[in-house]
Amino acid sequence: MAVLSGKSASPGIALGKVLLIPRDCAVVQRRSIQSVSAEQVRFRAAVEASMRDLGTIKNQVLAEIDADKAAIFEAHLLMLEDPELISGVENKIESEKMDAESALSEVADYFIRTFEGMDNEYLRERAADVSEVAQRILRHLQGKKTVDLSCLREDVVLVAHDLTASQTATLDKRKVLGILTDVGGKTSHTAIMARTLEIPAVLGLQNITELVHEGDLVALDGELGEVIVQPDTRILETYRARKQTEEHLRNELKAFIGLPTITEDGRTVCLEANIGTVDDLALVQKNDAEGVGLYRTEFLFMNRTHAPTEQEQFESYKAILTALSPRPVTIRTLDIGGDKALEYLHIEKEENPFLGCRAIRYCLREREVFKTQLRALLRASVYGNLAILFPLITTLGELLEAKKILEETKSELRDLGISYSDSIQIGVMIEVPSAAMISDILAKYVDFFSIGTNDLIQYTCAVDRLNGTVNALYDPFHPAVLRLIHLVIKNAQNAGISVAMCGEMAGDPKLIPMLLAFGLTEFSMNPAFILRARKIIRGLSYEKVVETVPKFLGCEQAADVQDLLRHCERSGGT
Repeated sequence: MAVLSGKSASPGIALGKVLLIPRDCAVVQRRSIQSVSAEQVRFRAAVEASMRDLGTIKNQVLAEIDADKAAIFEAHLLMLEDPELISGVENKIESEKMDAESALSEVADYFIRTFEGMDNEYLRERAADVSEVAQRILRHLQGKKTVDLSCLREDVVLVAHDLTASQTATLDKRKVLGILTDVGGKTSHTAIMARTLEIPAVLGLQNITELVHEGDLVALDGELGEVIVQPDTRILETYRARKQTEEHLRNELKAFIGLPTITEDGRTVCLEANIGTVDDLALVQKNDAEGVGLYRTEFLFMNRTHAPTEQEQFESYKAILTALSPRPVTIRTLDIGGDKALEYLHIEKEENPFLGCRAIRYCLREREVFKTQLRALLRASVYGNLAILFPLITTLGELLEAKKILEETKSELRDLGISYSDSIQIGVMIEVPSAAMISDILAKYVDFFSIGTNDLIQYTCAVDRLNGTVNALYDPFHPAVLRLIHLVIKNAQNAGISVAMCGEMAGDPKLIPMLLAFGLTEFSMNPAFILRARKIIRGLSYEKVVETVPKFLGCEQAADVQDLLRHCERSGGT
């Protein structure tokens, strides 16, 4: 029995037999060729066959999942038309009299090394796209077939070095109980698709493919990032019980659909969902969210080679607003940079991208990108209840400049006779200590705050949350984090504006009573956590939990906060 820890990518419990996907690493040995032109023709035929493959996959994903996921394969198709890749291979065949397989491997390796050497996780994971496209061509050159995951005979847990985008998009979700990989993180295609398909997944396990064999039994907890290989009888029984508990809880929570989110003593709370794509709407509605508290528009910009047009953005925003009207929808303007840099947006390589030109800083610099998005948002606003959220505000000047550009955009639309809603609310994300400390000032100029705890913790604790060496210091229980959150909520209340929380803390069942005590009344979270949060809140008394505030603010260490939370849980919130 082996116990492994990886990166939580998609929540849920799974227990099943391993289907081991061999690592796609066809051996290439350079060989002499008789005819350059014949080798180039052979290469072109493999490229065209790959394009037919990807066209079929893209259409299948469009029909069965959604356009956002199909964009992954559109990007792969564009790679097959990229002259730097395709002509690079043909030129190498001609100049070095090299066989197509070897030429492809050398050119692809160059691109892969380039991506892997980049500083942010998102771009590093794009190396996998190049590898997948190259391997697809290589299989056609060598007459090999890929593993077909679209029609599985039995329930399995997939184990792979890394699942390709096409594998995750076409797998038989009825038979796949879980996914485990050596590599990958929360921004990888595997993670995104696993969450979309609601399949438990743990990634970044380093050597899981070396530790398991076909048919081995594995247990995994996608929320904890825990994997147990060949569990003994005791562990097996524990996991089976946990899965039964999970299923029982899921069924029990259905009773909370349609109920108001209100405490025992009558305090009303709003529970909203965080989403990244239009296809997440199904989860929003399934889990009875009271709106969308955070729509991450950067996902519209990912997995493509150029920025989405104004019309493409408009259609996406319109679809969400229309589907949820009259429920509120908060759409965050482009939060790019940091770990989400995109090559086509020409963001310079920075020594510390999290402290560089990201989010609102990028938008204020690249105003046409910003105004294109604002025009799309304003045009879509007539279809629902829109709020616009500016990310990574650190100074009042940034906020005022962003609002000025918004007003300019409104004026331009008026001149063109294009209508927009006159009741759009404007908010800022509070995700850096400087914004929290001047939240009393910022509150004078906005309609609401949204506390982004993921970045707030990172910047307050001075920890890169993606850095495995120090991420243990990334601590939501740090007293400084709690004090900043409390300060922001109080400043919002004093100014008479609403305040929400859209970071991971908002959906943590251990923290909900404390956040309610602090005065938070709008929580935005993963849609799957909403009914659980509603159940917790309906069992709390606000008058009782509010008595704990001085105790939490008096904690000196994170361990003290955790001890107090456990005490409050045992004593029913007091």
